[in-house]
Amino acid sequence: RAYRTLEKPEVVCDQLSVAPINMYVWFTLLAGLAFLPAIVKTLFPYLFHDCVYILRAICFGLRIEIYKRKTPFYSMVDGFGDAVRKNPHKTLIHFEGKTYSYLDVDRESNKVANALRKVAGLKEGDTVAVFLGNEPAFAWTWLGLAKLGCVAALLNFNIRSKSLLHCFSCCGAKVLIACEGNTVISVKKKKKNQCLINEANVNVRSTALYIYTSGTTGLPKAAMVTQERLWAASFFQGLCGVTSEDVFYINLPLYHSAGFLIGFTGCIERGNSFVLRRKFSASQFWDDCRKYNITVMQYIGETLRYLCNVPKRNNDRDHKVRLAIGNGVREEVWNEFLSRFGNIYVMELYGATEGNVVFLNYTSKVGAVGRDNILQKHIFPHALIKFDIEKEEPLRNAAGFCVPVTPGEPGLLVARITTKYPFVGYAGNKQLTEKKRLRDVFEKGDLYFNSGDLLRIDHENFVYFHDRVGDTFRWKGENVATTEVSGILSMVDCIEEANVYGVTVKGHEGRIGMAAITLKEGRVFDCVNTCSVVTDYLPVYARPRFIRIQNSLEVTGTFKMKKVKLVEEGFNPAIIQDPLYFLDLTVKKYIPFTQENYNSVISGEIKL
Repeated sequence: RAYRTLEKPEVVCDQLSVAPINMYVWFTLLAGLAFLPAIVKTLFPYLFHDCVYILRAICFGLRIEIYKRKTPFYSMVDGFGDAVRKNPHKTLIHFEGKTYSYLDVDRESNKVANALRKVAGLKEGDTVAVFLGNEPAFAWTWLGLAKLGCVAALLNFNIRSKSLLHCFSCCGAKVLIACEGNTVISVKKKKKNQCLINEANVNVRSTALYIYTSGTTGLPKAAMVTQERLWAASFFQGLCGVTSEDVFYINLPLYHSAGFLIGFTGCIERGNSFVLRRKFSASQFWDDCRKYNITVMQYIGETLRYLCNVPKRNNDRDHKVRLAIGNGVREEVWNEFLSRFGNIYVMELYGATEGNVVFLNYTSKVGAVGRDNILQKHIFPHALIKFDIEKEEPLRNAAGFCVPVTPGEPGLLVARITTKYPFVGYAGNKQLTEKKRLRDVFEKGDLYFNSGDLLRIDHENFVYFHDRVGDTFRWKGENVATTEVSGILSMVDCIEEANVYGVTVKGHEGRIGMAAITLKEGRVFDCVNTCSVVTDYLPVYARPRFIRIQNSLEVTGTFKMKKVKLVEEGFNPAIIQDPLYFLDLTVKKYIPFTQENYNSVISGEIKL
C-alpha cells in the first residue's frame, strides 16, 4: 500500500516535466516558421522572383499551345477581335490629343482591308511593305493586312535610296504603303463597314511579319516573324506584370520589334491603352507621362541616358510610371535613372528579333540582362562557348567541337535549333541565314543559332551582356570590350556620350582603341581629367589612344551607335575634319593629334 502511494506522485512529476518540453518544442517550431521567410530570403534571395516568373511563363506557354490546337489557329487578329468585343469603347491609342477606341481601330482596319483587296488586288499570302511613321494609321494598316492574310514588311521610315530598294525587294513585296499625314487610303463610307474576310487561313508556322535588323554592319536584313513568335513576343508585357489597367508609352519606332511586338501587340494581348508618339523626345518625355498618367514605359539603347542628361527639375519624381521595359541600358545609367526619377522597376531583357533565345531580368538586379533559371535552361537550350576574337569564330578543341566557358567568363551565346524553337532566318538571303547557323557544336550533327553576342553568367545565374562579336577587338594580345570602355569614358565630367571602336595601325597586329565622343553643352574637352580617368580605371591595352570629338554621334533608328564608317575612317587627320586627340602618357594628358603626329605613328617613330 505504501509503495502504491509513492507511485502516483512519480507519474505526476513525469507529466509535469514533459509539458514544459513540449511547450518549448512548439515555441521553437513557431519561432522557426516566423523566421523562415527571412532565412529563405537570405539563402535564396531570388526564389520568390523565380517562382513568379516561372509560373507566369508556364501559363503563357500553355496559352500558346491552346491557340495552336484550335481549328482554325487562334491568331493575333482573333485576339484583337475579342478585345474589341470585350471593350469596344475603351481607348486603345492616345495620339497628339486624339483618342481611338478599340472599335475605332477595328473599323479603320476594315476600311484598309477592303480598299487594298479591291484597289490593289491583294490576296492571302501576298507581302506588303509598310512604309509608315509612328501614327495610328500604322496600327490599323497592319491589322487590315492581317485580316487579309497578308504578310507585312515593316520598313524603317527613315531609309532612302539603296537601302529602301533593298528592303522592298528582298522580302518579295508586291505593294508599298506610304502615307501623308494620318491618311493612308481614302475609302467611301458605307452603311456597314466590315471586312469581308475576318479569319485568314493562317497557321502557327505562317510568316506574320518581316522586321528588319538595324543595319549596324551593312544593309538591313528582313527577319521572319511567325504567328507563333508574334504571340510569344506579345506576352512580354504579361511576363513583366503589366495589366489591362496600365497605360503603356510607345515612343520607339513601330517598325522595330521593341515598339511593335512588345509595345503594340503586347497592348492588344493585355487589353490596355497606349500613348503613341511620333519619335522619342527626352525633353517632353515626363510631361507626356504626367499628362496621360502613363504607368509603363519602354526604353532601348541610349534613351535612358538621354533622359538623365535633361536638366533636372523639381518635379522629376512627379509621375505614375512604375515599370520600365527594354534593353541596352548601362549599369551607371541605370543607377542614375533610379536615383533621379524614383523607384521605377526596370526590367532589362535580352533577345534578337530573329533569335530563338531570350532572357529577362525580372529581379531588377542592376546591370543584368536576365536570369538563367531552371525553366530558362529547359525552354531555351543554350550555352556560352569560347570565341576567338582575332579569327572571329568559335574556338574548337582537338575533336572539332566547341568549348564551353568557365563560370563568369564571357562567351559566345549559342542556342540549340529545334522544331519547337526554330531559327527561321532572313527573307531573300539564304547565305546570311546559313551564316547564323552553327553546326557540330557539342556533337556531330547538332545545330545552334549563333547570336553574335558575347555574354557572361555569374555564380548567381545572372546574365550580363559583354559585347557584340564585331565590336570587341584585340590589342597587345588582349581582348577589349567596347561597352566597358564606353562606360569608363562616361565617368569623365565633360563627356556626354562615347562610341568606342578599334582601328588598324600599319605594322601592328590587332586594332588599337579609339573613341568618338560628344561633349556636354558648354564644356570643352578636358585633356588631363580624361587621361586620369582612363589610366585609373582601364588597363594599358584597353585605353583609347585616339579620341575624336563630334557634334553628335550617328545612331540607328533604334538608338544603337554606328561604328562601321568610323572604323573605316580610322585616325587620319587628312580624312577626318573633327578634332582629334592622342593619349600621350609622357605628359599624362591627351594632346591634339596633327598630320605630323600621324606620319610619326605610321613610320613607327611614335611607339604605341
